[in-house]
Amino acid sequence: MRVEYINPFSEAAYDVLKEVLDVPVKRGGLSLKPTNMQIMGVAALVGLAGDVEGRVLFDMTRETALAVAGCMNSEIFTQMDELAKATIQELANMITAQAVTKLHDLGFKFDLTPPALFTGENMEISSNMGSNVEALIVPMELDKYGKIEVNVVIRERV
Repeated sequence: MRVEYINPFSEAAYDVLKEVLDVPVKRGGLSLKPTNMQIMGVAALVGLAGDVEGRVLFDMTRETALAVAGCMNSEIFTQMDELAKATIQELANMITAQAVTKLHDLGFKFDLTPPALFTGENMEISSNMGSNVEALIVPMELDKYGKIEVNVVIRERV
């Protein structure tokens, strides 16, 4: 996976989270995980197609998702209702759109799928990209709200 693909997602996640949540955001160290992995409880997934194929997954605990949705809507959420779910999907959309805009400016061309949201305990996300492809994980620590892992899997079309 080329670093040119990763930096825009990392930068966009940092910028958007800092702006919409108005809390300190700290980017953690990068790591790799298998593309077949268990989610923390709430995950927004955006597919990528065009010159590249892959996905970006925004993974967080239910508590973090409720806190983030509450902050973005200036209210308190105690359950993942339709507004809370839509808010997390919109956050994923905002981050991914900003990253893709940066990539388009660098000459890369690809499209996005609308964000899909997965919630639940003991859920696993699988990928058909092959066993030799790993996901790059960029953790974003959100002060009092917890952590969102930006999970990026991109490969060039052959």
